Amino acid sequence: MEIEEKINAAAAYLLEHTTQRPTIGLVLGSGLGDFADTLTDAVRIPFSQIPNFPVPTAPGHAGALVFGKKQGKDVVVLQGRIHFYEGLPQREITLPVRVLAAIGVKQLILTNAAGGVNMAYHPGDLMLIADHINYSFSNPLIGPNLEGFGPRFPDASDIYTAQLRTAIKSAAAEAGIPLQEGVYMMFSGPSYETPAEIRMARVLGADAVGMSTVPEALVAAHCGLQVVGISCITNMAAGVLPRKLVHEEVMETAARVHDTFQQLLELVLAVI
Repeated sequence: MEIEEKINAAAAYLLEHTTQRPTIGLVLGSGLGDFADTLTDAVRIPFSQIPNFPVPTAPGHAGALVFGKKQGKDVVVLQGRIHFYEGLPQREITLPVRVLAAIGVKQLILTNAAGGVNMAYHPGDLMLIADHINYSFSNPLIGPNLEGFGPRFPDASDIYTAQLRTAIKSAAAEAGIPLQEGVYMMFSGPSYETPAEIRMARVLGADAVGMSTVPEALVAAHCGLQVVGISCITNMAAGVLPRKLVHEEVMETAARVHDTFQQLLELVLAVI
């Protein structure tokens, strides 16, 4: 089956199973998925029931799509995502973003758990993504261009919409929510980066590293969506502190900043 057929089949299924027509989508990263539980009038659809939807295998990713209301707006939330390291090409793992665009989403909020590279950061910080570095050695736009979504050579100079970032920073400052802003660098994973790779990332200008988000942001931009990216700095990256990295620390820190993270997401929804 061609990818356009997969997208259309998934979009048709979703439109048949809810009357809601959201224009705002959210992708919730590791340990951040329970924001979907705060939606009202919620309709929850497991990824496994949606035609052609890839199903996540990583811990902390529930693998469900939730329609509902928040801040008086119709939204659709992806509880979890598929990572490149799970074995599918980036063209396949970003299919959910194409489907969201196909059902009418215009703004996409991407969240992730990330390792802090910037030495001024601390576990628990929230970082607004200003730009990214794709160090995954792949690109979701490789292959025949999907002309119905966007051009063969899309511009990448404002993937994380500058106008929205400005509004979010202003609103966060007014609400007293500390918010960093920086560059996110994607590695393929699933192994954590080496201390040498983190030193390289710092030299290249990265403030945080992770294993997701970049493919989704590229596809969203190709679809013409406005994009907001938020990283929860759940740990300091390899070599910054004298201890090994474990996924449990990611989950623990995500839980610790749960309330602040949800407050920021509500603020972002209000702004956009």
